[in-house]
Amino acid sequence: MKSHCVGLPGAFNGMCARAVKDAGFHGTYVSGAAVTASFGVPDIGLLTVNEFTNVIRQVSQSSGLPVIADADTGFGEGEMVTRTVIEYHRAGAAGLHIEDQVFPKRCGHLDGKTLLPADDFARKVAIARAASDKHTDGSFIVCARTDAAGVTGIDDAIDRAKRYIDAGAHMIFPEGLHSEAEFAQAAKAIRAYSDKTYLLANMTEFGKTPIIPLKRFEQLGYHCVIWPVSTLRSAMGEVQRLLANIKRDGTVTASLDNMLDRKNLYRLLGYTPGTEWQYPGTPK
Repeated sequence: MKSHCVGLPGAFNGMCARAVKDAGFHGTYVSGAAVTASFGVPDIGLLTVNEFTNVIRQVSQSSGLPVIADADTGFGEGEMVTRTVIEYHRAGAAGLHIEDQVFPKRCGHLDGKTLLPADDFARKVAIARAASDKHTDGSFIVCARTDAAGVTGIDDAIDRAKRYIDAGAHMIFPEGLHSEAEFAQAAKAIRAYSDKTYLLANMTEFGKTPIIPLKRFEQLGYHCVIWPVSTLRSAMGEVQRLLANIKRDGTVTASLDNMLDRKNLYRLLGYTPGTEWQYPGTPK
């Protein structure tokens, strides 16, 4: 399988998804860490499948882009994994990933994670793939994320990836890798085992992974790269600076140059005052 690498910036609401589309990207990503943070809670499995699908629906409908979405540990066991595939597909996602941590999970770039036995998680993957085959004719991507690299080592992560491929995963997501060499090692081994399996790389900042450019991931054999929380971090960083300026100065003047002005806000929304607004996908 020839590797063409697609960049998938995270979108945590419909407006952010429009900005991703406007910037010229061909897909986007819904991150569990960003969604939960936008709800004001940590990424420890507190939100429900319905809360996730509400965000997925916003992102999909507002952007019209293919969406890969985080499904944490699948929101439960077999029955919930099946329901999650169905609900994510109905909400507009093109695929999801589930991970081989026990519940409650931790962010993939934190220490102290605990893994499910590989056979138990492989069964979850098989259930997700069966749901995709039955309810979407197999078009819905099932991505298996393994957190083993930071717990039991890169060799175990590769071994687990192979089991998950055998269970039916369309895509593998090796999480929490520490170096370009580890990304190369994982890609080489997984592609040698199955050249029909897609590979996803996580380019989160402030974690265990060094900053690696999209082009380099493509050279290493990855098919998509996510920047899961970058948009939320950037937005909230600017919100904090704005609030500090208002508190200090009693005015927004110091932050005006960093704001999205009215003209560009309306442009992103596809809105012209006085003209009937067309919802994305509405026949004209």
